[in-house]
Amino acid sequence: MIQKQQFNTYKNEVDLNFLREYCIEHGEKRTMKRGETLENAGEPAKYVAYIEHGFFKYSVRNEESGEYFCGGFVFEDEFVADFPACLDGDISEVTIEAGTICNVYIIRGRELKFIFTSDRKMMELNYHLLSNIFKMIRRRYFDFFRYSPKERYRRLIAQCPQIVQQLPLKEIASFLNITPQMLSKIRKEISEE
Repeated sequence: MIQKQQFNTYKNEVDLNFLREYCIEHGEKRTMKRGETLENAGEPAKYVAYIEHGFFKYSVRNEESGEYFCGGFVFEDEFVADFPACLDGDISEVTIEAGTICNVYIIRGRELKFIFTSDRKMMELNYHLLSNIFKMIRRRYFDFFRYSPKERYRRLIAQCPQIVQQLPLKEIASFLNITPQMLSKIRKEISEE
């Protein structure tokens, strides 16, 4: 199993057990096929899902080339959503796609918005969650400038050693913003060291 807390650090110091329990109790249980989308870029974002089994990827489309690039992954025992867009039904910036057969519990983002605005404690939790998401994405963004592709790969496998067994190399390369050929070259160089 991938070390989820280390990869998606938005959960650090934020207790989301209530949301997991809410999704399981009130959500629609669904099995999604590999390639099936939860949200589509350019359409209103609607859902939050607790992932019981499987993983999802966030993708964006390059307008010029038409290629899709992977912006992130979400794994078992985590939540997948275009957050916070799903709270108000804002237009999704990403396509969220099942990377394998996934078992999920889905609720509407508006339900979560109602929960987050129900009292001061929930509003503070929403604030901390948004803050952690921002910090995680900001760090990943600056890592593209701080580290070479080889160092980004090293750091990724140091954080999540099993990621190479869980994800197709093409997806890992896309996440690192390099070609699969460059990733193969990097992996070969590292194995020779």
